[in-house]
Formats: sequence, C-alpha cells, structure tokens
Amino acid sequence: MSWPDGYGRSIHDRLDSTNAEGLRRAAAGEAGPAWILARAQTAARGRRGRAWSMPEGNFAASLLMLPGVSPAEAALRSFVAALALHDAFAAAVGQAERFSLKWPNDVLLDGGKLAGILLETGGRPQGPLALVIGFGVNLVATPGAAELEPGAVATTTLAAAGPAPEPVAFLALLAAAYARWETLFRTEGFAPVRDAWLARAARLGETVTARLPGRVVEGRFETIDASGALILATETGRVRLPAADVHFPGEPTDASRD
Repeated sequence: MSWPDGYGRSIHDRLDSTNAEGLRRAAAGEAGPAWILARAQTAARGRRGRAWSMPEGNFAASLLMLPGVSPAEAALRSFVAALALHDAFAAAVGQAERFSLKWPNDVLLDGGKLAGILLETGGRPQGPLALVIGFGVNLVATPGAAELEPGAVATTTLAAAGPAPEPVAFLALLAAAYARWETLFRTEGFAPVRDAWLARAARLGETVTARLPGRVVEGRFETIDASGALILATETGRVRLPAADVHFPGEPTDASRD
C-alpha cells in the first residue's frame, strides 16, 4: 500500500498519548497533515477523559491537520475517520459486511467494539484551528476485565476476523483510506460521507437507548442529520441529539467506556 501524497509520518516506540503529541505539535506551529504512531502509550485517553487501555501489539495513531474550518465542521471528520477505519479493516482481512459503525465514534466487528476515535482541537493562540484525530484499534488483544469500566460493552480484536497486520502496516492502510475520504469530503461536502456512513451504520432503523447527563432517551435510530447529530424517532416525536452515549438492546445502559 503506497503512502498518500502530502501526509507526513512519524513512528515512536513510546509516547504518553499520540493525541497529546499532536496537540503539542499544533501548539508549536506544525500544520500537518501528519500521522503520529506509537507502539506503546503511557497515558492514553478516550472520550470525556476516560482511560484507554492499549495492550501490546494494538494500534494507536493520531492525525494532525489544519482543516481551515469551524469547530462544528471539524467535528464531521469523526465520520470521515470511521469510514477510513472501515475501509482499512476490509483491506486488511476482507469480510467488510462484518464491520459496522456505531454513532458517534466506534467501529464494531460482529457487534463487539473493535476501535474508537477521539477528536481534539488546539493550535497556537490566535492561530487557525488545529484538529487531532486519534485512532485506537484492538488489533490483537482486548483490555483485561480489570481495565474496563463497569458495564463496558464487549470488546473484540481484528485478529478474530483474520491475521491482523502489525501497527505500521495497518497505518499504511488507514492513511490511504483516510486520504480518499478526506478528498471526497473536501470536494463534495458532508452529504456523500453521511450517506456512506449510514450505509455502514450499526442498528439503523432499530430501537436504541441514548444516555445523556440526567436524561435517557429511547427511540428508533432514524438517521443522522447534516451536522452529524443523532435523530431518534420516539413516542413523543423526533429527537435530535448532538452528543450522547448510545446503547443497543441487551447492553447495560450504565456503560461508561467509549
């Protein structure tokens, strides 16, 4: 797999966090786009500051870029990132039908959590918005039970679907896939990305539960809108949720790990 033109790359044996490294580079004025991979992380994190476990042999990388857009538009890159992961998994092991996308930031294999995405913004004071997209993938190992939050959804590995590539090889697949989707997003906007994401969405048309601070909403997963918000059809009408933790039937709704 050839490396995409215009994208930098650095590979590290150990970092505190690839996202943290990306934010440091952004604060120092680096523009990217540049991929940062670490074979080990000492302070990895997930959404809302939650811990992210990285057993040996798994994948952690971040993409630093200056998208030149508002924070709301930058946030749409989570869907670009999810599609890139989906394509990279299919390229690695085939069986694309076994992978699905869970709103807002997970990729599933046979319903088990395989990967997560974390977007963070930063940059220099008074400078353009810098975006760092973090990717965490269970290539060969899942976190131990003691490392998961109570009620966390089941996890799985890419190795469950076939021989998993080592991290640097997987980065090449992911970078190529991301570049393709980023080009589509920049040239044609969010609409084709949204359509492609919905075609791969987990539990579309089914009843799901969305948990927010102090509020739980249950409804049929109808779509995502032009801003990427979740749209649920409930007994009292359509509900738009820009952010929430989504749980499928049979999953505990007190899950606190994304």
